[in-house]
Amino acid sequence: MRVSRHPPLPGDGLTWEPSERWVRGTKGEVTVVDSRRPLLVWEPGRPVPLYAFPEEDVRTDLLRQAAPPATGRHSGSTVFYDLEIEGEVVRKAAWSYPGEQLAGYIAFEWFGRNVLDHWYEEDTEIFVHPRDPFKRVDALPSSRHVQVEIEGTVVADTRTPVLLFETHLPVRYYIPREDVRFGLLTPTDQHTRCPYKGVATEYWSWAGGGRVPPNLAWSYPDPLPAVREITGMVAFYNEVVDIVLDGERLERPVTFFSKMLSR
Repeated sequence: MRVSRHPPLPGDGLTWEPSERWVRGTKGEVTVVDSRRPLLVWEPGRPVPLYAFPEEDVRTDLLRQAAPPATGRHSGSTVFYDLEIEGEVVRKAAWSYPGEQLAGYIAFEWFGRNVLDHWYEEDTEIFVHPRDPFKRVDALPSSRHVQVEIEGTVVADTRTPVLLFETHLPVRYYIPREDVRFGLLTPTDQHTRCPYKGVATEYWSWAGGGRVPPNLAWSYPDPLPAVREITGMVAFYNEVVDIVLDGERLERPVTFFSKMLSR
């Protein structure tokens, strides 16, 4: 039976709901978390959820109580913990939330920190953060005419794209490799991970001049099964290139990635 999302708790703004997924987290050969009854927790101002686990599903013998940070993310949490495994200590790796309704649960950091080495939902590894059940990612083959321009030069031109629709993000246009002018691009060693698409192990930068951010194109050689249609295809950040769709030049969107690409 589906349990609906719990409204924000008074005083802390947390929103949560039970999940029926089997979730495990490992570091090295040690399973730190093994739970069939986690909670998905949305913190104020954070667009993606975290998992919180019943204490009995966590190797609490590996946790050492730590002083909470004075400011920053999770600073209102009740207790922080360091994680210690075989002499290695990860500072402030986990915490508990205030309030009676989440008492007895422990959350772990994911985004931006390598607290644990691997996380799994059922038998599938996931990256960066838990998948949000209120978010969709659809990869749809299309016959629309897509052109990509950088500094006025056409670097890709196709009538067989795959359009990837992801909640709260602009459409990404994945282009067959044979329709990309790789002579205008330079491969880089950039790698990124996505909980919905997998690992992007190929990135390219613009080989021409101008003030163009690096790593503006990417590909997933082996994406997750749900988006297998984008396998090996190439996408570009709409935020920094020009997309011409069916003859219409699209406005560049402003997203989280806009700030990241401008650094």
